[in-house]
Amino acid sequence: MNNEALKELLYKIADDLLILGHRNSEWTGFGPLLEEDIAFSSMAQDKIGQSHAVYQMLNELGEGTPDDIAFLRKADQFHNCQLVELPNQEYDFSLVRHFLFDTADALRWDMLTQSTYEPLALLAKKIKGELRYHTLHANTWIKQLGSATDDSIARLQKSLNVALPYALGIFEESLFENKIREANYFGGEQELKKRWLQKIEETIHQTQLRLPDWKTISPVEGGRIGKHTEHLQPLLTEMSEVFKIDPSAEW
Repeated sequence: MNNEALKELLYKIADDLLILGHRNSEWTGFGPLLEEDIAFSSMAQDKIGQSHAVYQMLNELGEGTPDDIAFLRKADQFHNCQLVELPNQEYDFSLVRHFLFDTADALRWDMLTQSTYEPLALLAKKIKGELRYHTLHANTWIKQLGSATDDSIARLQKSLNVALPYALGIFEESLFENKIREANYFGGEQELKKRWLQKIEETIHQTQLRLPDWKTISPVEGGRIGKHTEHLQPLLTEMSEVFKIDPSAEW
């Protein structure tokens, strides 16, 4: 078993979930509708719980405890893509990010059900079911608001244009990419990207939104190797406040 390659894969998955989970939780009490307030809070709870399960897997591979991994690392030690750390902005941006990321996330976990690392494959089968609601929620609102009023369409289109370069950063390959594929831990970022592009196009084509030529978009990368925006460290500082006050507090 190639532990370093496996750990790299797990860190990437867990860090994405933890950071976006906390970003989504910031909508608690501020959602544009009560239902959306509850929806984003529920999805945030799912993501943070999923990240804990993956951090526990890392702990079993010799890394620190889930608390230590989540709350004691600095920004340049995180492997999340930059998309998930961006501030929520207006609801339209958070919705577009939710759609772009959760589409990829659901496809990733579906692929992971075939992982040769049994604990990851078993977890994937469980999480795959949880994500059905996430993708249904995202697709429903993108289709509705992407075909509603001129204002809603314009807002979503603007956010889509901003988010797409960051979304392509989800598929940034690690230095261990070949080893991850060779060991069949995961089918690879390029295969995931291929499936994601198809899903995104299928949904967007059911709206009045427009996708640019993918070849014209420069992916925003670096997050997988610890290069982040100025927004991540303040978020990590806020996230770790309770743990630093009371290390015995549970997730």
